[in-house]
Amino acid sequence: MNLAKYIDHTLLKADAKKEEIIKLCQEAKDYDFMSVCIQPCWVTLAKQELSDSDVKVCTVIGFPLGANASLTKANEAKLAEAEGADEVDMVINIGLAKDGDWQGVQEDIQAVVDAVSDDTLVKVIIETCLLTDDEKVKACQASVKAGADYVKTSTGFSTGGATIEDIRLMAETVGEDYGVKASGGVSNREEALAMIEAGATRIGASKGIAIVSQN
Repeated sequence: MNLAKYIDHTLLKADAKKEEIIKLCQEAKDYDFMSVCIQPCWVTLAKQELSDSDVKVCTVIGFPLGANASLTKANEAKLAEAEGADEVDMVINIGLAKDGDWQGVQEDIQAVVDAVSDDTLVKVIIETCLLTDDEKVKACQASVKAGADYVKTSTGFSTGGATIEDIRLMAETVGEDYGVKASGGVSNREEALAMIEAGATRIGASKGIAIVSQN
């Protein structure tokens, strides 16, 4: 297993500076991570820094609350793709989910899926820590129906991150042909391997170097 290729090397903090993004990209090249995951304002810079590698540029949409209008999310995704993003991780409208408006949740995801080309991967952050198990299942089902490519546990900015139980539930819901990303709190090799064993096909982590460097 090439563990590095499971990892989205992540830096999403609000006070991240240009030099930190450049360093992140260099680390991603050095360790051969799957992607860097950065805020939308850094997409152009990251694309430039990674132009001589196969490391993907991933950015976030409607982040971190998911409460933007669907049109705003769609336009944000379209701009990110135009500036060089290969993957977009969008946050669902959590309020609609809590209201049980699953058609609204699906349409919100669909707006982002429709805004980008088929070549751009769409991952859907369902923010598991705020949902019941039944809501997690329905959020995953809405993501599949909307034509997204992945479901993802967490933003890392709410009350909790990825758990083995949530990854297992999500993987069982979407099936083995669909992507599942564990994000939020995965900090060492043992945790990463446990997430993969439970069904994760991608790991979002700010501690990717520590994860792949451990024996």
